[in-house]
Amino acid sequence: MASRQFHAQNVYAVVMRVLARFEFAMGRRLSWGFGSHHLHIAPHAFAQANAYYSRDCQGLYLGYFVGPRGNTVYNCLSHDVIAHEVTHALVDGLRCNYVRPSHPDQAGFHEGFADIVALLSVFGLRDVVEMLLPGAERGAERISIERLTPEALRDCALMGLAEQFGRETTNLRESALRRAGAGEPDAGLLESEACLEPHNRGEVLTAAVLNAFIAIWHRRLQQGWPESGLVPRERVAEEGAEAAEQLLTMAIRAMDYAPVVDVSFRDFLSALLTSDRELLPDDGKYKYRDELRRTFAEWGIEPASERPRSGDTGLKEEAGAWAKPTKQGAIRCDCVHRESLERDPDEVFRFLWENRKTLEVFEDAYTRVESVRPCVRVGPDGFVLHETVSEYIQMIDMPAGDLHKKPLNMTRPRSMPHDTPVRIYGGGVLVFDEFGRLKYHIHKRIDNARRQSERLRYLWESGIRDSQGRYGFSDGAPRGQRFALAHLQRMGRLPEEEVWHV
Repeated sequence: MASRQFHAQNVYAVVMRVLARFEFAMGRRLSWGFGSHHLHIAPHAFAQANAYYSRDCQGLYLGYFVGPRGNTVYNCLSHDVIAHEVTHALVDGLRCNYVRPSHPDQAGFHEGFADIVALLSVFGLRDVVEMLLPGAERGAERISIERLTPEALRDCALMGLAEQFGRETTNLRESALRRAGAGEPDAGLLESEACLEPHNRGEVLTAAVLNAFIAIWHRRLQQGWPESGLVPRERVAEEGAEAAEQLLTMAIRAMDYAPVVDVSFRDFLSALLTSDRELLPDDGKYKYRDELRRTFAEWGIEPASERPRSGDTGLKEEAGAWAKPTKQGAIRCDCVHRESLERDPDEVFRFLWENRKTLEVFEDAYTRVESVRPCVRVGPDGFVLHETVSEYIQMIDMPAGDLHKKPLNMTRPRSMPHDTPVRIYGGGVLVFDEFGRLKYHIHKRIDNARRQSERLRYLWESGIRDSQGRYGFSDGAPRGQRFALAHLQRMGRLPEEEVWHV
């Protein structure tokens, strides 16, 4: 397709479709991570097999290149590539700290989550899905039950879609979606050297979610088989679309329940389980949460939340979900106005500071409330939930030689000079109900010596520093090119140590 006008229209349509899915799941309007109202999109940005989101340039940049058969390949025509890159932009608006160097999971999360959105959002295009189903190559209107095995559904969902959208762009995406579901689950894979690369690590997260999707899709089809043993092709696609839509909504909504810094795959699993439990306490007919727990465990990922415990909430806790505050009665609200708590960062800070002891917030760090977001969420059964989500960040700058001092008591990475500047982060998410009562405090304590020591050791051993030799300061590559350089590095066109340097 040579029409530049169509190229622009296609990119716009896919971006708006993904944005609409995010805003529906979140129950509010979303903001970009660069402070402006407009996301700029360049469908023909450069003659290169690459595509990326840039915060500093406030846009998406899609390349084009000559394919193996001599034809020009435009990434602006690939639903997969566009959805992947705009997801980076949306996640950056929701969690701007996820682009800062931290640990392998955080970099891998950006890539894995973008692939999850790219694949599951395609299932809204039911005509495309029908074309990829078993038997569609012969124009069959009905498909035999025997052909609708989990393996066959996986082949059509992963092999078919990856081939359909990425046949010419193998060098760019390297068929990540295909590889993510093709292998057998390996509980030790995340510990391997190969999984330190962000894309490879992200594929594990993608595989865990997509394996749950395949199992749920198959379970939906198993109910009410017709006596003839044949299932209408439209119904197979419809069941897949509904399963994908609910799982995609769960995944996007989980961003509000994920930590603001140092996110791990274990954190995301707990966020997934919590976000769905709030709207569907009994896990529904098809047991999405049970399936997610199972598939994540197959890849060695257990929830980050504590075991269920009794508290003064009066509610039963679910395994893997974040626990409700157990000291609800000790939380002070006498100096806080409920209506202001729904929109005013200063009011949220006042609440946080009044309850810093109860909420275990470190007092001797720079603390800032970054956002206050009222939400109106709608569940699968039509249940409407009103919440307010606030995020705060904490940070401390110091020379490495001071890490061992109280109250941090951190260990300095071996051979790191005492005068090396370092920055450590903490922070949390406060989720309030419609009456202004605290429902969740999902936080990473800045004075967690073990977590901070592991993070700094990873940065030191990986050589991830800024141009001034500081560790933990930089939020990426020069001129906001963090995602562009990560793609080039994976294709072997950039040395690994240059990805984070500025």
